[in-house]
Amino acid sequence: MSTTESTAIAGETTLTSVNPATGDVIATHPIADEQAVHAAVAKARTAAATWGTLTYADRKRYLLRWASRLVAKSDELCDLIHAENGKTRDDAFLELMLTLEHISWAAKNAEKVLKTKKVSPGALMSNFGAYIEQRPLGVIGVIGPWNYPIYTPNGSIAYALAAGNTVVYKPSEYSTGIGNFVAKAFAEANPELPDGVFTTINGYGATGAALVKADIDKVAFTGSAATGKKIMAAAADRLTPVLLECGGKDAVIVAADADIKAAADAVAYGATMNSGQTCAGVERVYVDASIKDQFVAEVKKILTSVHPGSDDKASYGPMTMPSQIDIVRRHIEDALKNGGTAVLGGPDSISGPYIEPVVLVDVDESSAAVREETFGPTVTIRTVKDVDEAVELANNSTYSLGSAVFSRKHGLEIARRIKAGATSVNSVLGFAAISALPFGGGRDSGIGRIHGAPGMLEFTAPHSIAVQRFTIPGMALLSYARTESTMKLLRRVVPLLHGRHK
Repeated sequence: MSTTESTAIAGETTLTSVNPATGDVIATHPIADEQAVHAAVAKARTAAATWGTLTYADRKRYLLRWASRLVAKSDELCDLIHAENGKTRDDAFLELMLTLEHISWAAKNAEKVLKTKKVSPGALMSNFGAYIEQRPLGVIGVIGPWNYPIYTPNGSIAYALAAGNTVVYKPSEYSTGIGNFVAKAFAEANPELPDGVFTTINGYGATGAALVKADIDKVAFTGSAATGKKIMAAAADRLTPVLLECGGKDAVIVAADADIKAAADAVAYGATMNSGQTCAGVERVYVDASIKDQFVAEVKKILTSVHPGSDDKASYGPMTMPSQIDIVRRHIEDALKNGGTAVLGGPDSISGPYIEPVVLVDVDESSAAVREETFGPTVTIRTVKDVDEAVELANNSTYSLGSAVFSRKHGLEIARRIKAGATSVNSVLGFAAISALPFGGGRDSGIGRIHGAPGMLEFTAPHSIAVQRFTIPGMALLSYARTESTMKLLRRVVPLLHGRHK
């Protein structure tokens, strides 16, 4: 995710939240200094003693109450997302809908995923019972992004809470009000819970750095790979485990047998929704030469009628973070210098905080528009001779987050060849809306997973228990009372168990 955190002016004690479309001030928030961060973590540690010992049914009830509270305040929340983040109210509601789906899944599936499991002790330890418990880690520090300010951090927050952890959350400085709103809704829905189960701390990079170094049991971060590496290095001082979601340069393969109109529709949406500020959005497309002209023409046709704005007729909103506009401009200009052709838009598509859709065709693979995360409403489309070339180019990236394949007959087969954490076949981003599917990537896309059972397990530690149920005469293996006859027996038995495989 291409984000660069702002830094506070020395001595500054408040953070000002502004509307990215107008620059109007929405609210001011106190900045949490190191002392305030440690106080919040200490409060969460105390609350963990209560929250972590509740039954799964109790935590489920509290989480579903929270979801109901967010539904009751949905108009107010969507208005705030529109004002502070810039996305359309419809997109804000869709984000809320997905957030609610994940809260529900985490609440309802925690017991199934985490309940104690009995495992086989094996032939030589057959007098033992063997069990695996999943224990909550304790206090989770979450540092969230601004582009999907409730959906993305919720992939850590809801799952960590459902697993029995408490959460200290630092929202992005570009979505501070939204983060506070969500945490306040949890407290309003559950007034009987102790303070500290889910709290927010506000601030810039220094506040996040203080959280990473505080007495937390894991840090979950969403943002740029560069910042993720700094967080990982800082967390190493206390050997604090990390969960990092650091963005992508997602590729789409459009095979010769693809439904061209459906593929074009999905690519047009995936590349420009939320002004292209989507870590798993469409950034690169590889299309078979036999259908390239039809496909490009269809994408251009769709995006010609797609425009940004802040009114109810806008397809998407402004760029949330002003510094990202310069990156988008640099990528467009670099693509054109490196042999690419703009079939729609270009450098002139940038006007203030708004960027019109830009479609770049056959850009050199070494250009920034192909190699780096653009995080704007642009897309590169390259012609390939066949699926093999498309797969090779799709996998030639330092990122490996999401991807998509369009093919009537071979979609699943092609998907299995792509190096990515998730792939949608004949759609884009389908995996992000299915709560049971884990989400995350490798290399510059990060470490670990959110969502689904793997995402739940990220916030627990396994505890292995071996219970000797009875003794076997003459088989005291873990004792100095072990006899020579026992060892002779073992030397006969082991080859029978393990020595006959060829």
